[in-house]
Order: sequence, then structure tokens, then C-alpha cells
Amino acid sequence: MYFTQPWHPASRMNPSVHHHRQIIEVSGEGTVSAPPDRAVIDLGVITENPSLSDAQRDNAASIANIVHSLVQLGIPKEQIQTVTYRVDIQYNYVEGKQILRGYQVTHMLQITLEQINQTGLVVDTAVNHGANSVSGIRFSIANPDMYYNRSLALAVKNAEAKAMTIARTIGATLITLPVKVQEEARSREPIPYQASLMAQSAPATPILPGELKITAAIRAAYTYA
Repeated sequence: MYFTQPWHPASRMNPSVHHHRQIIEVSGEGTVSAPPDRAVIDLGVITENPSLSDAQRDNAASIANIVHSLVQLGIPKEQIQTVTYRVDIQYNYVEGKQILRGYQVTHMLQITLEQINQTGLVVDTAVNHGANSVSGIRFSIANPDMYYNRSLALAVKNAEAKAMTIARTIGATLITLPVKVQEEARSREPIPYQASLMAQSAPATPILPGELKITAAIRAAYTYA
């Protein structure tokens, strides 16, 4: 004798029916502090003169003087490069009329230092040899991946701690192996320290690099019972 059972649609092998999972989705963030090992300095010369050729000549002489002085400090020439060269026409306005006043030549250099303790010395030396603008000092880490990976590990632990707190609060048991982990898009370069000033000659300018913070963020999904 054969018996048959009534067929129900839900009895098919449908993962959404038989294996429905309860999900807790959280974000995690981790931050690691690290000492910088590279400094990038933007400085140069701004020259104004009624004569364009005179402005260019004076500017070029000052830049050559700066570069020579930095090379004398032991900075390789390949670590000194031009990042801006610009000629602007200067005008005066008299009774609504535009009158040519002269020309402004701007030549900015970027100096990359691996000995960051030389930062103040480089700024002072450049200023003493003709630089009249320091537009930025940025500290960074040449190889930030090691620190970023540490912050990424902290972000994963932070996400797990949040998920455990949520599960405990609702009276559930968290499955600590996440079903999904997604790295949030974020720059791996540390946020640089910025300094901007019109350069003035001063002995032993104190430049303090401090520490940089490298942050990673993730999103993770956990199941619970």
C-alpha cells in the first residue's frame, strides 16, 4: 500500500524558506598613530617688476640661489622640482581705467625630505637665500600600508564588538564569523599637516611633525541565533 502526502510549495528546497538568516549589519573603524618619515615643502619666489624681463631675471637668479643652497645642505637635486611657474600681469585701476603696473613672476619649488628633522633648516636656508613664500609643509609616511593594515584589523574588531553588543541587547547569540566584510573606500595616505605663511627670515624655525593618524573603515554582516 502506498501513501502520498499533499504537496506544498514551501516544501521545495528553497534557501529563502528553509535557510532564512537573521542579519546584524554594522560599521567598524580603526585608527593607528604613526610618526611621519617624509616631509614635502612647497616654497619659492614671487617677484614683481614693471619690466617682465627684469622680473624673470631676478626671479630666476633667486631660484638658482635657493637650489644651490639646498644642494649644499646635501639635498639631491632630484628631490627638488618646480611645481608652479606663472607670469601674471598686474594692473592699477584709476577712475575706472585699467593701467598696466607691471608683472608678477611666481616660481614655486617642491622639496621632498627623507630626513624630516631638516625641515626647519631647509625653510630657513631657502628664506635666507631668496625665498619669500612658503605655501605648504606636509608630513607623510613613505610606506603607509603596514599602518593601514593595523588600522584595518582594528576596524574589524570594532565591528565585531558592535555586533556582539547588539546581539546581547536583543537576547541573541552572535555567530562571530561574519558572512560579509566590505572595506570602505578611503585614502591610505595619512592626512598631512599643512602650514602656510609668507616666509620671513628667522633663526631655527621650529617645525613639529607630531604624529599622523591612519584610519580604516569597514562594513560587516553577522548572523545570529
